Amino acid sequence: MKLTVADLKRGQLGIIKSFSVDKVPLKLLEMGCLPGNNVELLQTAPFSDPIYLNINGCHLAIRKETALQIEIEII
Repeated sequence: MKLTVADLKRGQLGIIKSFSVDKVPLKLLEMGCLPGNNVELLQTAPFSDPIYLNINGCHLAIRKETALQIEIEII
């Protein structure tokens, strides 16, 4: 089963494994959303969209649709 950033629970950590470059915005890549980096779910908005993440010290809010494209391994 493929786990994605959208599968993280609050406070849970994961390592980014892979994603489709054409489906992830360039801005996320510039802010450190790269394979091998740690990702932590900090908070979710009502109805679980968007989600608030900590990726290597950068705090980001991304849409659940985008989070489903980023494959992770849970630590």
